[in-house]
Amino acid sequence: MPIVKIDMIEGRTEEQKRNLVKEVTDAIVRTVDTKPENVTIILNDQPKINIAKAGKTLADTK
Repeated sequence: MPIVKIDMIEGRTEEQKRNLVKEVTDAIVRTVDTKPENVTIILNDQPKINIAKAGKTLADTK
C-alpha cells in the first residue's frame, strides 16, 4: 500500500489538489503495479511562515 506525503506552500485551489492527487495516483498505479484504491496521498499545506530558505522565511522574502 503506497503512502505518499506531499508538502507544499498553501494557496492551491481544490481543483488543483484534485488534479494533483489524480495524476500522482495514476503514476503510482503505472509504476508499482497496484490498484488506485491501494494508494493513499496526504497533502500538507504549509504557511509561508513555516518554510525558510537561505535564513529567511518565505513570508519574509519576495
